[in-house]
Amino acid sequence: MGDEPPVADLYDAIPKVELHCHVEGSVRPQTLLELARKAGRTLAVEDPTQLYRYTSLDSFLAIFWMVQETIVEPADWERIAYESLVDAAPHGLRYREMFFTPARHLAVGQTLVGIIDGLTAGIEAAEADTRVHCRLIADMDRAYGPAAGRALVEGLAELRRQNGAERVIGVGMDSTELGVDIASYAEPFELARRHGFRCTGHAGEAAGVGPRNILIGLDVLGLERIDHGIAVMEDPALARRMAADRVPLTVCPNSNVVIANRYPSLREHPFGAMRQAGLLATLNTDDPAMTDLDLGKEYRTVAEAQGLDFDDLAAVALDGIEASWLDDVDRRILRQEFSEALEGLRPRAPLDRPPHGL
Repeated sequence: MGDEPPVADLYDAIPKVELHCHVEGSVRPQTLLELARKAGRTLAVEDPTQLYRYTSLDSFLAIFWMVQETIVEPADWERIAYESLVDAAPHGLRYREMFFTPARHLAVGQTLVGIIDGLTAGIEAAEADTRVHCRLIADMDRAYGPAAGRALVEGLAELRRQNGAERVIGVGMDSTELGVDIASYAEPFELARRHGFRCTGHAGEAAGVGPRNILIGLDVLGLERIDHGIAVMEDPALARRMAADRVPLTVCPNSNVVIANRYPSLREHPFGAMRQAGLLATLNTDDPAMTDLDLGKEYRTVAEAQGLDFDDLAAVALDGIEASWLDDVDRRILRQEFSEALEGLRPRAPLDRPPHGL
């Protein structure tokens, strides 16, 4: 092996794009304590990590919403955006399209411009201190309904007319999936497209929903990407269609085990099967601080559980570039950078597949 880095370092060293990470779900535990004190919020425990116990997607969302309530001013958004990116940089992050979900904050009087200005300041500071670059996706919160989603898109469009919110390149939707008619979001997504925003959405995540919401996302909402989308493997025809059309899926295996409790372990997760079926499935952390994750750990644990080797992970990393919303020039530049880095990391001798390492 010579001077090759240790296996753990190799997983971190793989350059990565991340397309599914919620800034509110990446708040450091210590930062959460400080923000809660500043906001006058009393946490039920002294150690925030003790809050992070979930039995379903909706039980996770209750904790996620509590975290959101501690983010009360632009400086808070700036801090969490900065910390999220600098925390991810040592684990291979090079480019991220990061979610934020402002409905709960707008409902209590925060302004969209204040939220975005805070996030932008944090991103710019992190970019100055790391190799990471980041853009934003504004998610509609399904708990607030499609009218609130339309209002969010209208607010984003107005900021764009004023040459603001330049970091926001897309609109998505997240939050609860059970009992929601996602077809009712057709109008907000159509409005988003008319104003030049890219479109994505969480679908096929919650247990018991099945692939129907993925089909609605593609055929009714016109989504370009599907976030999670793990239920696609329940519909072979849909999987073949999405593979042929190279529709990206931003998959979060650890999240599906820890948050949604969709699978008992990573070994049972369909990520490997999705890749074998030719789907453009990428690896992402979702809510890393709330699930004790980082990108290196995501790649490492999935590889070990599903027997992925270096070439498999290199292909995932490069597919992250294809799945991104970078323009063609930036895609080519990043692909060249990644390809050179991956070749430099490639093991010099055949290695066993995990669990023995890459």
